[in-house]
Amino acid sequence: MFLRTVSKAAARSSALPTTAMRSYRTAASPMACLNVRPQAEKKSIAPQQTRAASEHAIANPTLAGIEKRWEAMPPQEQADLWMQLRDRMKVDWHQMTVQEKKAAYWIAFGPHGPRAQVPKGENMRVFIKVAQLTAVSFAIFYVIHLFAKPQPKTMSKEWQEASNEYALREKMDPISGISSEGYEGKGFVQSPPAEKQ
Repeated sequence: MFLRTVSKAAARSSALPTTAMRSYRTAASPMACLNVRPQAEKKSIAPQQTRAASEHAIANPTLAGIEKRWEAMPPQEQADLWMQLRDRMKVDWHQMTVQEKKAAYWIAFGPHGPRAQVPKGENMRVFIKVAQLTAVSFAIFYVIHLFAKPQPKTMSKEWQEASNEYALREKMDPISGISSEGYEGKGFVQSPPAEKQ
């Protein structure tokens, strides 16, 4: 059953060749030759066009003062100029003018865009802004503590000393804690004495 369906499908597919199958055939046929010729001609034309464009030097007025004009140029002009220089760099570099070499170097490695230098006084402005924000954060901290409730009574030194005595009486943590032999730590004491009111 399976072999019959496979053979029928193969017969149908060979009877009706699709355009996709025609283009991938390996046998030489008149149609295959016609399909291949235009692509080969297109490929052979493209290198001549780029070579013709790169043989002519870029005009000096276009490259003069590029360091000053680059940031103000529209992105499309920047891209066009870079493409012209890129095509020009494909030829022997001895044929390039000094202006083209300088412009290509400056566009590739110059201090513009992400490599731009920090403006004068930028570091001082950053320092002042950080100092202002730090002062504001300290002010907020102290205002919050000014209006805060008093500490709980368990945070006084007297309460914590009483907690030490209770821990010794109940023999809490006898291995490494306050009830162990030779313990010399503070125990639960961590606060200053309570303020007298």
